[in-house]
Amino acid sequence: MNTMTGSDSKDRPPLYKSILLVVLGAAAVLLVPLIAMQFTREVVWTPMDFVAAAVLLIGAGLMYLLPARLLRTTGSRIALGVVVAIALVLVWAELAVGIFGTPFAGT
Repeated sequence: MNTMTGSDSKDRPPLYKSILLVVLGAAAVLLVPLIAMQFTREVVWTPMDFVAAAVLLIGAGLMYLLPARLLRTTGSRIALGVVVAIALVLVWAELAVGIFGTPFAGT
């Protein structure tokens, strides 16, 4: 049976599996600084740094995943991905070094 999006629900995995992939992907990315901290003193992350990064990565993944399920064309999904990626990079840069000078800026 076709849904309003024009594709069969069989074409995509269940929502819980997609969310699990987002969480596992974020965990895999967060392993990079965790492992780097074991080998060098140049990478120094606090537990709050890991929490902030996890919230950003999982939030960006969900901000893409949920609307993308409703979009029909590959082009619109790519455009959504680009917008979410740009937003993620801008927020990450602001938290890291304060490029915009907001009160949330890092040191």
